[in-house]
Amino acid sequence: MRRAILFILATFALPASLMAAELQPFSASYTADWKQLPFSGKAERSLQIQTDGTWKLDFSASMLVAGLNETSWLSVVNGEVQPHKYRYARTGMGKSKKIKQDFDWNTQRATGSDRGTPINVTLIQGVQDKSSYQLALQRDIAAGKTSMSYQVLDGDELETYDFRVLGEDSVETMVGTVDAIKVERVRDPTQSKRITVLWFAKDWDYLLVRLQQVEKDGKEYQIILEQGSVNNKTVKGRS
Repeated sequence: MRRAILFILATFALPASLMAAELQPFSASYTADWKQLPFSGKAERSLQIQTDGTWKLDFSASMLVAGLNETSWLSVVNGEVQPHKYRYARTGMGKSKKIKQDFDWNTQRATGSDRGTPINVTLIQGVQDKSSYQLALQRDIAAGKTSMSYQVLDGDELETYDFRVLGEDSVETMVGTVDAIKVERVRDPTQSKRITVLWFAKDWDYLLVRLQQVEKDGKEYQIILEQGSVNNKTVKGRS
């Protein structure tokens, strides 16, 4: 149960620009529901350009029993998302957790710490942190790709995250009906029975509007867009 809740808190994605070489500032808020629990949570995410031309991606989530803050500093280099720094802090839900990652693309090394354990990893082209890969995913969907794979720095190892597009769908959200692209996280069924499905708004730079996860024990969790804006335009669905 704890792992599932933390996954939902950490998997709020962000909107990506239709232009592969550009990013747009955004803000979004979500409600989260767990069918087996008598409470709901909220989360907020934003992307803002910095004075040096890099981008800062902020995420925060809170619920009755946990809180989470996550920040990624990144750029787009040769059309690809490239992380520079990543910070993560979790409170509640048992033990607290802190992660610090610094990406040095000149030396091809990532250093930092994960729950006190030192990190020193050789970087390869395209490596993402656990927040920046979500931006890469949405940009690839916007570019028309139907199968995506990312190498993500997780602790002192590189993990492979695979996704595939399932098709188009309409989603009922707090801002109305949204036309979306439906995407599934691909996992080896012999290793994990978990199911994760995401919906990205076609007309709003592929902002995440819904996420649904089913655990191996059948428990279901869902997040729904409450409100948002992309490049200072308020997200609206059709009636």
